Amino acid sequence: MPAKPAPVVVMKFGSSVLVSPADAPKVASDIYAEVRRGRRVVAVVSAFAGETDRLLSEARALGLLHDNSILPSYVVQGEERSAAMVALACDRVGLGACTLTVRELGLIAEGDSEHAKPIGFDPAALERALDQHEVVVVPGYGALSPEGKVVLLGRGGSDLTALFLAAELGLPSVQLVKDVDGLYDRDPNTDIDARRYDQASWSEAKALGGGLVQPDALDLAETRKLNVEVRNYLDGHRTVVGAVTTPPRLAEPHRPLRVAVAGCGVVGGGALARLLEDPRIDVVGVLVRNPAKPRDVPGASPRQIRPLLVSEPEALMARDPDIVLEALSEADAGHAVIRAALERGIDVASANKQAVSRDPAGLLALAETSGAKLLWSASVGGGVPMVETLRAARTEGPVAAFEAVLNGTVNFMLARLGSGASFDQALAEARTAGFAEEDPSADLEGLDALAKVRLLAFEAFGVMPEDAEIPRDVLRADALPPAGTRQICRCELKDGKLVASVRLVSNDLDPLFAGLKGEENALKVIAEDGSVYRCRGRGAGRWATAESLLADLSDLAARRLALQAA
Repeated sequence: MPAKPAPVVVMKFGSSVLVSPADAPKVASDIYAEVRRGRRVVAVVSAFAGETDRLLSEARALGLLHDNSILPSYVVQGEERSAAMVALACDRVGLGACTLTVRELGLIAEGDSEHAKPIGFDPAALERALDQHEVVVVPGYGALSPEGKVVLLGRGGSDLTALFLAAELGLPSVQLVKDVDGLYDRDPNTDIDARRYDQASWSEAKALGGGLVQPDALDLAETRKLNVEVRNYLDGHRTVVGAVTTPPRLAEPHRPLRVAVAGCGVVGGGALARLLEDPRIDVVGVLVRNPAKPRDVPGASPRQIRPLLVSEPEALMARDPDIVLEALSEADAGHAVIRAALERGIDVASANKQAVSRDPAGLLALAETSGAKLLWSASVGGGVPMVETLRAARTEGPVAAFEAVLNGTVNFMLARLGSGASFDQALAEARTAGFAEEDPSADLEGLDALAKVRLLAFEAFGVMPEDAEIPRDVLRADALPPAGTRQICRCELKDGKLVASVRLVSNDLDPLFAGLKGEENALKVIAEDGSVYRCRGRGAGRWATAESLLADLSDLAARRLALQAA
């Protein structure tokens, strides 16, 4: 039987977070984290900062009156533009995303054309989009009148859009992601003794909010008994507005997280580019083999990068990081860095499947002994949440088997070969796209996939097959497979023994794998009770894998905050 559909969460991102198109990647990161937790996301977005005022000003310059029925159609282009940009950022990191326009969404409101109140919702279009995508990005602020004209929901109306959608979908709560750190009992900018609420009632929030949440939206939340989680983007703190108020308390001071990066190649360089523009992060060091070599870090200058570079693991640890992101390409070097960090009680997120699959049980034991945490989701599947999918399956019951496409480089090449490209051409294109290393032998010989099979077997069964026990096919220029071939990895528990393989398969492919495009990866988990769990997405490339690594970083940061608050 199929697994039940993933639950839905509604998230709203306002212009304080989504200031400009450059902020779309950080919004995609927040969305990605929810998808990784096994949820489908409806993301409601405001226009970029200043965009609504600009559009209104342009319309007013024509002498349009306040109640002009055409003006709202012009103004909501701001929200529809930001929705498209966020969906593009989600697609870049491998999420299945789409957008709906104000007209497609089906939200109905009546009243003043610039301050209407929602009265109804046709969920058909949104439900169809959620059936086919992990993420649906929709514009806030706009709706349709009963006559089919576009109307606006008043300033701050994106809050109201998000709350109304959540209520209509039957959800218990909604997330409003903002740049403020919660609801205070007085203005923290003028009173150093101001205290922050972890929980506040709807009436308390209306009395103290000062614009934190649109008043119409709070009225709706109280009427529909909806919890509103106002989450600070910078430190993750949430004030939950609902039926209960707890006494406010002094907020703990926030300091940037000290992060070191091991490796500055395709994945490490992508992660570093994102970290350097994040005000929550203080990058303290970057481990590379040759500090004199120019580095490909988008948006960063050599002057910015050079002081961070070190060539020895000991020098990296001496920078006193809170967390190490390990993205080296060598198994031995990566394993040594992970152990060195864990021995010092430093949390680690690794994208190095060869290093982690060497001895995952031993590394986890070392982490537990030192009080540190090790995460490795980025080691398998690029941006596809394969580790999380397997863990979710195991939570429901024992796993019988899994099969997967695990190597984005090989899958990309097989697709190009099937389209008539030569072997050398397909390999060159994979390198140009950032999927293949300069030495692609680990991909082509199945060694990369083998390491991932071992790591997924550890997640599924708690043990791993030995390398020599896993037969594997090699993709070679002198023995090209037929069109439609996929590199299929399988592992199952038979009579108490793990049986695994990495094969080039062209016949009787599961539609999940046959339908993969380019560098996409996919996983199918079969539970002992017959339940099936699936995931798919972009399995190679800088941004998809870097996003997975950054999501592990976010989880480690949240753990540190929880420990500090305990």
